[in-house]
Amino acid sequence: MRRPDVTFEETAARRGVESVPLAHLSIELGHLYIEEFAGGIDQLRRHFARVAPWAAAARQAIAERTPSGRPRVSTCFLIDDYFTRFSTPRLVMEQVREAAEGTGLVIDYFAREAGCAQADDVPLAELVLTQLVSDPVPETTGDRPPTSETGWLCNGRRSPASGPGQAMSAGRAWQPPVQNAANRHSIFMDVELWDYEEDGKRRWSCPFLAAVWQLLRLGLLRHEGEGVTNPYQLEDWPDDWDEMPAVVKLNPYAAPFSAYRTFSVLGSRFLPVEHAVRTILSQVSISPAVLDQIQTRSRNEHIDLPKDLVERTEYAFIGD
Repeated sequence: MRRPDVTFEETAARRGVESVPLAHLSIELGHLYIEEFAGGIDQLRRHFARVAPWAAAARQAIAERTPSGRPRVSTCFLIDDYFTRFSTPRLVMEQVREAAEGTGLVIDYFAREAGCAQADDVPLAELVLTQLVSDPVPETTGDRPPTSETGWLCNGRRSPASGPGQAMSAGRAWQPPVQNAANRHSIFMDVELWDYEEDGKRRWSCPFLAAVWQLLRLGLLRHEGEGVTNPYQLEDWPDDWDEMPAVVKLNPYAAPFSAYRTFSVLGSRFLPVEHAVRTILSQVSISPAVLDQIQTRSRNEHIDLPKDLVERTEYAFIGD
């Protein structure tokens, strides 16, 4: 009797990768902290008045990059409900929308920073942490603890630690940190990903959550093959931030939330944060299946999409 052919394969190999809707560009119109909200609607109006010309320029630039000349562009606004809770979702949303209306800006999506830590029972920050591949330092053995243990990620070689030396021995000479692939001079960056852990729960840093935010906007994250960015349309706004979805769709006619490229208009105080974000993004290993899927889609649309994730993100930093 002939035995039937049997093939064994990993479950993950058979699991497909969900394709998420993509715009050509996602424009971030701001990042609201309690200080800005405390300044009242007039301060928000001044913010959007400064943002509007940059958003218009970004739309023009992506139109010139898009072969059809009719790009899909969506806008979003991020609220800090992770480090500080203030007001209620309904009141914050209404005040932000009212402040933007007078400038001609339309906010398509309203997002929570806490949703970058966890959304729809998916631990997004932990998910991204598992995808970090530290940039190896040339001519080293990699003997320093991994990022997953220390919570620190850098773009080169740190200064060697100087431990206690033996009596009467010469001290170890100080050595500077060195950036990998430095352009003439090093710009060394050491980024804290979380600052404490209690009962297995970490408090993630602002740069790390902002890196997750960029990956969400680029449509690059998957959990068990499924997309993790699911904007909701709400008929009734909850009073508690914890009852809010990670991303809410405000404009029913909006282009998709995620996009091939992102553009963020931020206050100048965010410059060091976004420098850290780009350091993190340079060391994130995205699933090849996801990368291939998006590259194939961009080619089918005749879109020239950089392979380097950092090159898909652009910024304008404005005075606060």
